[in-house]
Formats: sequence, structure tokens, C-alpha cells
Amino acid sequence: MRTYRRITYEDRCQLYALRKAGKTQAEIGQALGISQGTVSRELARNAGQRGYRFQQAQRTAQARQKQGRHTPRKLTGRVRRTIARKLRTERWSPEQLSFWLRTERGVSLSHEWIYQLIWADKRTGGDLWRFLRRRGKRYNRRRTRAAA
Repeated sequence: MRTYRRITYEDRCQLYALRKAGKTQAEIGQALGISQGTVSRELARNAGQRGYRFQQAQRTAQARQKQGRHTPRKLTGRVRRTIARKLRTERWSPEQLSFWLRTERGVSLSHEWIYQLIWADKRTGGDLWRFLRRRGKRYNRRRTRAAA
């Protein structure tokens, strides 16, 4: 299995030349040492209105890298503060918070994400877990006694 590597400017130049020569995506991938899927994704992501051009593709890819891959889209700082405030003051459950965020704020955030936020806060010394209704305790179901 090959290891992942990013497509470089030189790869894009070769991809452009091989594409102009009429090679297939599989042949291009084999020549560059990358998979056919990577070639397909590169052509789809970085092609402009006049087709794939390597300089334009490089600028587009660099702009995408500069933008950041792991910027929070849903769980922003503002949403985190809102969740903490609702937990502390109104003692809402994560399920209620998830529903409220979806209906009032338009943020579709699973209650599981909210629980993960709470447990991550606890690991860093926070106190959000104390405002859960069961305060982090596990629920023990009643068991039927074995017939003696």
C-alpha cells in the first residue's frame, strides 16, 4: 500500500502535459506514482472554466491550504460558549441543546458532539460535567432477580 503524499507543482506540470498528450487518468497516475482516484480528484477540484491548467491549479490548491483544513464549521467558539451557558444556567441536557440549536440557531449539532465537548472539558479540568443531570454517573438498569 502506498503512502499518501501531496501533489506538487512538478506533478501538476506533468499531469497537464500527459493530459494534453491524451493519456488516461490511470496511465497518468501510474506515471506519477499516484492512484487514478487522486488524479481524478485533482482534475475535478482544480480545473477552471478553460479546463485544467497547472498554474491555476497550483494557485487554487495553495489558497485551499491557506484557508485551513480544520477550521470549526459548526462547533465554533460562539456555539461552545452558548452550550456552556445553557448547561450552567438552565441545566439543559445535551439532547435539548441539540434540538434548540437546530431549531433556533440553524446549527445541526448532534447531542453526541455535545457530550464529547463536555468530556473533553472535564479532561482539561473544566466543570461542565457537573451540570449534567446525572452528573456523569452511569445509569444502572434494574435487573430481574434470578429465580431461586
